[in-house]
Amino acid sequence: MIIPKYPDFIPIGLELKDDLYPRLNMTPDGVSEFTFSNLYLFRKRYNYRLSHDDNTLIISGERDGKRFFMTPCSIPSRDIIEDLFKNHDYWKNLSDTVLCSNCINLQDWGIEHKEDRDNFDYLYLRKDLAELSGKKYHKKRNLVNAFINSYTYEERPLTQDMVPQALYVLDEWCKEKNIEGDYVAAKEALERFEYLGLKGAMYYVNNEPAGWCLGESVAKGRMFAIHFEKGLEKFKGIYQFINQAFASALPKHYLYINREQDLGDEGLRQAKMTYRPCGFVRKYIGTKVTATL
Repeated sequence: MIIPKYPDFIPIGLELKDDLYPRLNMTPDGVSEFTFSNLYLFRKRYNYRLSHDDNTLIISGERDGKRFFMTPCSIPSRDIIEDLFKNHDYWKNLSDTVLCSNCINLQDWGIEHKEDRDNFDYLYLRKDLAELSGKKYHKKRNLVNAFINSYTYEERPLTQDMVPQALYVLDEWCKEKNIEGDYVAAKEALERFEYLGLKGAMYYVNNEPAGWCLGESVAKGRMFAIHFEKGLEKFKGIYQFINQAFASALPKHYLYINREQDLGDEGLRQAKMTYRPCGFVRKYIGTKVTATL
């Protein structure tokens, strides 16, 4: 299926992967939403639709009763932006690169932007998460060491034959948390991880499936984004161990690990900050300024 020219839109399907995957992977900022797998896996939650204008990809979506659009690769013409704002409430996931190269134009077009702090992706140096060196990681290092000393564990690269075991962990996680969360997307990610180009690892404790994580390369291969990470908390320190073990196993050409956003959850924000991020993938919301008399 071919992505139609604006103003026509189509839903995201697997048949679009070969077209979208390379384009999205070349975006420089590493925005975690701007991968084929992420758009595909959350297509139903946000009702994503695709269109294009020449080489500009346009994504339409919905959240909390409001419509938004995204332009991950470049900015369309002013006429198209004006038209998009007629039936969308805001422009989502504007990146630093887009704003730096188009700031004057956007202001001229009557568009204001503000930080979307709840949606910032957290960036960490891969080396920091792998080594957990120094006083700032003292508590994390202790939890990892306690896990290693308490359990007989094994870590393996995720393969197709391990998917049923990973799904078992996912189901148990859902029962533990008593929430659906990203269950639907995580389940489909496991079932289609090879086709979607995702890489991950499976973790066992006493020969029992205990955790897994799944992600992919972003930002032209400089960064690895962790999309999903699930563990059974009956094994104390499982999440700290997965975090450290996966960072250690990643190839060294990945300078950064993107552990995505906190979505405004204060507890999640505090947890992410304890790992001392080296920075953020900053994202902004653009809105049309309403003329006043």
